[in-house]
Amino acid sequence: MNQSNHPEPSSPASPVPVTPSAAATRTPRGRVLAWGMWDWGSAAFNAVIVTFVFSVYLTDSVGADLDGPLSAATWLSISVAVAGLVIALTAPVMGQRADRGGRRRRSLAIWTYATVLLTALMFLVDADAPYPWFFIGLALLAIGSITFEFAEVSYFAMLRQVSTPATVGRVSGFGWAMGYFGGIFLLLGAFLGFIAGDGPDRGLLGITTDGGMNVRLVCLLAAVWFAIFALPVLRAVPEHRPAAARGAVGEVDDDDPGFLASYRILWADLKRLWQRDPRTVKFLIASAIFRDGLAGVFTFGAILAVTVYGLAPGDVLIFGVAANVVAALGAAAAGLVDDKVGPKVVIIGSLVAMIATMTVLLFVDGPAKFWVFGLLMCLFVGPAQSASRSFLARLAPAGSDGQMFGLYATTGRAVSFLAPALFGLFTWAFATDRAGIAGIGLVLLVGLLLLLPVRTPTRAEAASSWADARD
Repeated sequence: MNQSNHPEPSSPASPVPVTPSAAATRTPRGRVLAWGMWDWGSAAFNAVIVTFVFSVYLTDSVGADLDGPLSAATWLSISVAVAGLVIALTAPVMGQRADRGGRRRRSLAIWTYATVLLTALMFLVDADAPYPWFFIGLALLAIGSITFEFAEVSYFAMLRQVSTPATVGRVSGFGWAMGYFGGIFLLLGAFLGFIAGDGPDRGLLGITTDGGMNVRLVCLLAAVWFAIFALPVLRAVPEHRPAAARGAVGEVDDDDPGFLASYRILWADLKRLWQRDPRTVKFLIASAIFRDGLAGVFTFGAILAVTVYGLAPGDVLIFGVAANVVAALGAAAAGLVDDKVGPKVVIIGSLVAMIATMTVLLFVDGPAKFWVFGLLMCLFVGPAQSASRSFLARLAPAGSDGQMFGLYATTGRAVSFLAPALFGLFTWAFATDRAGIAGIGLVLLVGLLLLLPVRTPTRAEAASSWADARD
């Protein structure tokens, strides 16, 4: 793009001034729906591959009789940790380079369909031939986690392209709710069609379990699902104007300074950001901590449901579906509140409510009370996640959305050990799984306390950079 057609560069922490009317331009509803469909489709990887189906298949079937000193679960944790390290080291630079070159939509397409391809290749992982398929499966899952995170960085960075300062909360909440509902719909379809039942043939479709064929077909279903529902955003949301033309990222004249040089630009941007408006850096730290606590709720919730509150293992899936429905409804409703009173109020209210509910769960027993208070807690998970995304969208300097959401991913990965570590520490110290609830609650509390002094951007501050993000 011809650089002479654009305004003079500004620093990354000084958004390009625009008129309020420009920033408030209404986004077509079809564009918002197209953007949200990516969230709906991405549940194929998050819910089916990572959480409920393929990872369980790897450890319980393919690697069940693995020889050697390390168990299948240990190998899985190592591969996930390595993937997390790669993401933490590279996500901000990948987002920055997409910003700088005006390649955000192209980046989303490349990384999304790389994830789709890796998901489809999981069909080849045969449970009857654990070596080498177990390790190939681990590699596919780890690399897929990396490509998915890169795609998500570009997707999050599009939030300002499909919203205004007055609607960003509800748009973010809509997308998050779409992700929850997409996961529910696909999981139920996969379970009923391919997995339910006993014997050699499973599900309503009567798929054989030989070599894990029924689970492998679910991987193909997930790949097709993601591939289809990722298309609308790529067709409906236009490419953004290159950040290099605006001078919004760094002070390097070259449109493509090279991958290693991008780290120098990143460091320079962070220093300028801290000097001009340290709120963004403080928010990234605070949100990383409370987001890890939110992840801990889902990671350990099913374990606690069975070991502490006596839910039957078969009822856990039903509770999981109900929990996702409640979280989706909470995210959608909280988006409206976000736009009225700001994302910080939504996050604080959600974290306070979750900590209070966890305190009650420390002292109650039985499945019925877990259903009541567990679902009440899940009601506030979606709002906290959605408002965190909209908070950063309001804070991000003009043209640096990809870089900022890359840092969002990096900081989250950097502290992802907190909730598991404190859960384990509390269960060990008090010799009961119930005490792990307090460990997760402590992570949420620390994130809440760090968030309190971070001032929410005013409408005027957000509007000053919104139109630039939508060009």
